[in-house]
Amino acid sequence: MAAFFTDQLDYILFFYGLAFILLGAISFAVSRGTQRTMPWPWLGAFGYIHGTGEWLDLLALILGDNSGFAVARTALMTVSYIPLIEFGRLLAISRGLRVPGSWIYLPLLALVFVGWCLVGVNGANAFARYVLAFPGAMLVCWLLAIQARDAPSAEKRWLLAGAAGFGLYALAAGLVVPSTPDWDGDFFNGDMFIAATGMPIQFVRGVLACFLSFAIWVYWGQRLVVETDSALYAKFHKRQFVWTISAMGVILIAGWLLTQVLGGIYRANVEEEALGDLNLIASRLAGETAAIEGMVRALAGSRSVGELLAGNPKADRARVDDVLSLETEASGASQGFILDRRGKVVAVAVRGSTDDVTIGQDFSQTPFYKTAIAGAPGFHFTIEGGLHTPNYYASYPVRSGSGRMVGQTIGAAVFKKHLSRVESDLMQFDRSFAMIDRNGIVLLTNRPEMRLRAVWPLPAGLIDALSEVYGTINPASLMKQETVGSVWTVFDGDRDYVQRRSLEHGDWSLMTWKVPQGIFASRVLGIIITLQMAILALVYLAGRERWMHDNVQLEKRFELEELARSLDKRAATDPLTGLFNRRKIDRSLANEIMRAQRYKTQLSLMLFDIDHFKKVNDNFGHQAGDAVLVELARYTAGHIRNTDVLARWGGEEFVILSPGNSGPMGCLFAGNLLAGFRNLRIADVGTITCSFGVAEFQDGDTAETLLARADDALYRAKSNGRNRIELADQSPAPGTSIAPAEVSSGEAPDAKTTFERRPEAKAI
Repeated sequence: MAAFFTDQLDYILFFYGLAFILLGAISFAVSRGTQRTMPWPWLGAFGYIHGTGEWLDLLALILGDNSGFAVARTALMTVSYIPLIEFGRLLAISRGLRVPGSWIYLPLLALVFVGWCLVGVNGANAFARYVLAFPGAMLVCWLLAIQARDAPSAEKRWLLAGAAGFGLYALAAGLVVPSTPDWDGDFFNGDMFIAATGMPIQFVRGVLACFLSFAIWVYWGQRLVVETDSALYAKFHKRQFVWTISAMGVILIAGWLLTQVLGGIYRANVEEEALGDLNLIASRLAGETAAIEGMVRALAGSRSVGELLAGNPKADRARVDDVLSLETEASGASQGFILDRRGKVVAVAVRGSTDDVTIGQDFSQTPFYKTAIAGAPGFHFTIEGGLHTPNYYASYPVRSGSGRMVGQTIGAAVFKKHLSRVESDLMQFDRSFAMIDRNGIVLLTNRPEMRLRAVWPLPAGLIDALSEVYGTINPASLMKQETVGSVWTVFDGDRDYVQRRSLEHGDWSLMTWKVPQGIFASRVLGIIITLQMAILALVYLAGRERWMHDNVQLEKRFELEELARSLDKRAATDPLTGLFNRRKIDRSLANEIMRAQRYKTQLSLMLFDIDHFKKVNDNFGHQAGDAVLVELARYTAGHIRNTDVLARWGGEEFVILSPGNSGPMGCLFAGNLLAGFRNLRIADVGTITCSFGVAEFQDGDTAETLLARADDALYRAKSNGRNRIELADQSPAPGTSIAPAEVSSGEAPDAKTTFERRPEAKAI
């Protein structure tokens, strides 16, 4: 599992950064809302800065890192924790708690600088997490838990979830620090975590950041649900949460699969290229060694060599030297020599070499001699300790061809060839390669800095023994364990594709590796596509939520406007008859008076009430009286113009405001109504009569004077016998009245015959 997550480190860093930037976006969205209960912009700044830092780590992984870039990233990470602490500090102040002032950041940053001075960038990173990340996240955890105590149950759950998330983040980000060699201050580092859990700590931090983002988002949504007080919005918000989680999950998984496909294509190309390079190097070595392997066999079969080693007195020593020199020259070997049964040199030929091999030199302890004297061909790669020169030895047994020892091994023919030319040729090779012995020590390589370095960890005793043979060994291993074949693994601190193949002869191995920087470049295309899809999905979902929220708010505004209109109508309407009430007629009268004054138009006002209405209530009951009022209102409303305003003035009194009508025309209009009332039959009551007072607007009239004159005319109609119409004069002179007999027929009275002047009566 650890290898799998290590391969996905680029996508994990992308996910990590995206989760924190999402946290920042949500926090700033909350801060722009109406529910600013906490200093959200500081948490948003933390999310944005920290997420950007993680994406810079991704950039370093893709393009390669250097010391300056590492310092910049560590500084940005350190700065990102200050808004987190400030969020907690301001939240504590809002709760009335005593906390240190802003000066606290100076000693904390000084401690980070101390870490940098002690152990460099990793030390600064570790100290920043110890003194900033851990206390800052724990402070926010504690304060969110306190905030949850006073919150409603729906919000409390998500505040507690956020508190738990920050508590876990404090452990993951504040205590698990980068691994720092030769420093005991990293009590629990990233290497320990991945060894214990099988996953990198960045993955855990990314999951926690994602959880925090959604916890704060749902908390904010719960507050919006309460604010809007809409069941429709509450239902929508639940669906929106499910849709968002599902959409982001699908996008991230699909993006990971796309990234895997693109990376797999590049990986296959790397593996195919590595195999071709390995075959090429192996062929180059085979070309250097094949000639001496064949020639040493021919030399061992030479009759003169056999006679020399068999001790034949007739052996021609000069002939042996000539054959040895000729074979050495033909094979391209740097040296050729003959060893007797005891491993002593009995003949030697040197070609262009400074090696000092002498007659009588003892090779009895060498592997190539032991193999040959045992009757088998011997092939051996080695490196000379003092000169660090890679060599290849090929030996072949020399057998007796006569006498009692026929067929027995009596010595060995040996060729030695320097491989420095092979090493020089391969120095121009792009892919790194090394020839290692069976213990994993690099002996031949085109990367000089890795010569005599251990490929995998070795016991200290073995390293000391090998140092006596090869010289000083670098014990810092390139890999954590020995590998065979092809494998993707961490090699010298980088994720590399390593291939190892045993050489055909001897106990050395050929190894190649290459840092596949291009694999991240190819995978980054999938990451970019995933980022674009995530942004589009989030913008769409956020816009949809805003649209729904605005619609709910608009609907509520319409409801309030409708309620206001309803209340205004109810305030201007008589609840029994449904006519306008006195409040409405007051506003209408003021408007019509202003219009009449401005445009010099006529305006009349009619007041009328029901004659002897008290008797109706006394004889038939108040319900019957209400029925009379309702029926009279219905009839009157059906016989006035659209421009007229009819209202219940109070009790059994009604008022009609008639724009465009003069006083006499108002009287004729009132006469028609009066005649209609005589023919109106009301259940249980029968017929009724009414008395009218009509007043025409005159210059200088106000609403009060016009109403007073109409009321005075109504009073006269009552005094003069009821069931009649009185027209108020524009001066205190007697008014005009219409007698009951004159309208008894129910027809509209003629203006010429029905009006008569009568003295103004004051009788009751």
